[in-house]
Amino acid sequence: MTAPEVRTGVWFVGARGSVATTAVTGCAAVVAGLHPPTGLVTETEPFAEAALPPLASLVFGGHDTADCPLPKRAEQLTAAGVVPYGVPGAVQAELASADAEIRTGGPLPADPRTDAELIAAFTADLTSFTRRNGLARTVVVNVSSTEPEPAPGDPRLPPSSLYAAAAVRAGCPYVDFTPSTGLRAPALQDAVAASGLPHAGRDGKTGQTLLRSVLAPMFVQRALSVRAWSGTNLLGAGDGAALADPAAAAAKNAGKARVLADTLGAAPEGEVHIDNVPSLGDWKTAWDHIAVDGFLGSRILLQTTWQAPDSALAAPLVLDLARLLARAHEVGIAGPLPELGFYFKDPDGGPSSLSDQYAALLAFTTRLRPTR
Repeated sequence: MTAPEVRTGVWFVGARGSVATTAVTGCAAVVAGLHPPTGLVTETEPFAEAALPPLASLVFGGHDTADCPLPKRAEQLTAAGVVPYGVPGAVQAELASADAEIRTGGPLPADPRTDAELIAAFTADLTSFTRRNGLARTVVVNVSSTEPEPAPGDPRLPPSSLYAAAAVRAGCPYVDFTPSTGLRAPALQDAVAASGLPHAGRDGKTGQTLLRSVLAPMFVQRALSVRAWSGTNLLGAGDGAALADPAAAAAKNAGKARVLADTLGAAPEGEVHIDNVPSLGDWKTAWDHIAVDGFLGSRILLQTTWQAPDSALAAPLVLDLARLLARAHEVGIAGPLPELGFYFKDPDGGPSSLSDQYAALLAFTTRLRPTR
């Protein structure tokens, strides 16, 4: 295959959800010149020599248990104020093409299949997608709803781990953009280590935790003592409904707490609350209240408000990650990638502050450059 013919697959777990739909729509809009690549870090100058797969070379597919077609889902996101008016119609062919590559996921209610049968079915879907489209490789990206941590002693793998196991078996690099178990299931560790595949995760850093990874180092560097840090997230749509489950919310909050504990040396007083507000739709509001001790015990208070459509924050990041993992796989990089902690709340090691994570990401790009 000559360079212009090389195409890369991006297989979304949760392919008809808001994040995947926004990513497919946005990629097509950028390729068509309808919008600039705002938010795509990999489209900035430091990545120009990393030989990442071009956006135009990406081919999308995925698994989902929902049946709303992508063109219709994109129209819904337009009505919600996430996708600009006119864009779904302008890229309808690309959306329909991606929708044709979506396969039914699982396990479905009362699904009689065993874990082994589900993994085999998902693996076959991935292998068929890659071969049928003549792809050099396929990167699997989990953007499905957050699931609770599995119960101790549960003999079944959680759904995220079924998809992760299929990715490993199909030889696909894997990105976990959720806080779900995924590749971290103990039963998968030997297969993951033996696979030689690059993987990155977990739980994408899009809003509240992004601010925390910037503000917490500021207080440390200025020798200010953080006494308390409390937060509230108001979410609608699928995320709000999923995180209304206390067990799922606990999995989500673990990554938020880790950023503060790692940076400050210990977790400050305060908690993060997640409230389901259906009227918000695909938008979210995140509030933080920070209490800091200053010189001579003076009290400093900082309050932040972050409002945005969450899928529009996440979509460029998952496109970045798919391109980075594809290139890492191409050059033979294997195992967990702490250098991609810039994108995650709960990364596989590495620094906690955003500036240090960005420096690690830029250093990583030098490993991706073609040898001369």
